[in-house]
Amino acid sequence: MGKAMRSAGRRLVAWSAICLAAGTWAGRADAEIRAFVGAEILPIAGEPIPEGTLLVRDGTIEAVGPVGEVAVPAKAEVHDVAGKVLMPGLVDTHSHVGGGWAADDSAPIQPAVRNLDSIDARDPGFQRARAGGLTVLNVMPGSGHLLSGQTTYLKLREAGTIDDLLIHTADGRIAGGMKMANGTNPRGEPPFPGTRGKAAALVREQLVKAQEYRAKVGAAAGDPEEVPERDLAMEALVEVLEGERVVHHHTHRHDDILTVLRLREEFGFRLVLQHVSEAWKVADEIAAAGVPSSIIVIDSPGGKLEAIDISMENGRALEEAGAFVGFHTDDWITDSRLFLRSAALAVRAGMSREGALHGLTLAGATMLDLAERTGSLEPGKDADFIVLSGDPLSVYTQVLETWVEGEKVFDRARPEDRLAAEGGWGAGTVRREPIACFDEEMGR
Repeated sequence: MGKAMRSAGRRLVAWSAICLAAGTWAGRADAEIRAFVGAEILPIAGEPIPEGTLLVRDGTIEAVGPVGEVAVPAKAEVHDVAGKVLMPGLVDTHSHVGGGWAADDSAPIQPAVRNLDSIDARDPGFQRARAGGLTVLNVMPGSGHLLSGQTTYLKLREAGTIDDLLIHTADGRIAGGMKMANGTNPRGEPPFPGTRGKAAALVREQLVKAQEYRAKVGAAAGDPEEVPERDLAMEALVEVLEGERVVHHHTHRHDDILTVLRLREEFGFRLVLQHVSEAWKVADEIAAAGVPSSIIVIDSPGGKLEAIDISMENGRALEEAGAFVGFHTDDWITDSRLFLRSAALAVRAGMSREGALHGLTLAGATMLDLAERTGSLEPGKDADFIVLSGDPLSVYTQVLETWVEGEKVFDRARPEDRLAAEGGWGAGTVRREPIACFDEEMGR
């Protein structure tokens, strides 16, 4: 080991000791109880609180209410957030942060593939997302297939490996959905479909096979001599048929949207429509089907031909029709740091303020089956929230802090976090040791 490396190693050990002594290791809590006092609180599940207190114990919300009505324990770590706005962490139902590519070019339908196995948990995009106030992501494979694989739901904790980010269901399974697509993207040369009709036929064919596989497993009643040979693809599609895995379906044109609704009616799978660029043309049909839509709001022209009729009024049209509406980034299509802007543009186009804020938070949590844990500020839920400098729909507002399960994962006052928020030299560099201290000499 060279002299320079030994010196760097000694400095790292020294900084580690200082950080541990000061209690500033990332992820360590200085107190079991934290009180955030004086901010305007937007609980989402209730009316705004002009001057409120949020009490957090062991990563869980214990109480939320007006100042003076929420008792703050003497031993609580008190955060003065007067003049700020505090709201739930943002939930992105469709992101590509961290990579997470799944299916390859061998077939148009590949349900056995998990994007979990290709997500880079150290990707700097995760810190960009935290800088934008995001606390939950549905990381999806791409849309170049009719079915490109299993998606992964993530909590944006500080992480060294993907396991640190995973969300688990009540029965211990890794939480995630299934990515499907139609329209232009999955069309191509055989074995990919050349037409929209063929695309729907291929999907229908595989879902029928999954029904047959499920029937054979059921009929075998556990008899090893009768149980069919294990098929990972069919197992994943049976999870779709059983409603255990939600289908997140990329779709743009109104006719493609209706095709998805027909398939859902035929096979009974749970569905979230993603993008729905022409939702305004079929808002009543979407509402009548009782299917939620996660829309993307683009603030600049361009893109693919099938999305040429996308409208910022999609949120208003769906809301007025009585449909359930949320938002997503499709990051990089919309930078995660600008997610709040999506709701602001939807409001500018006629959507209600309440509906837009709900769409950024509790709507997304509901679409990911996480509404009992996150998406609103209510006692018993995870302490996932953000501190803003002002109104969440103002272009001048900045995300000051992001908290996940009661731990601060973004602080604009920290130089390395400010870099992630603003960009610049080194912003795209993978983060190294999870040290909350910032060592200028070592370049971190």
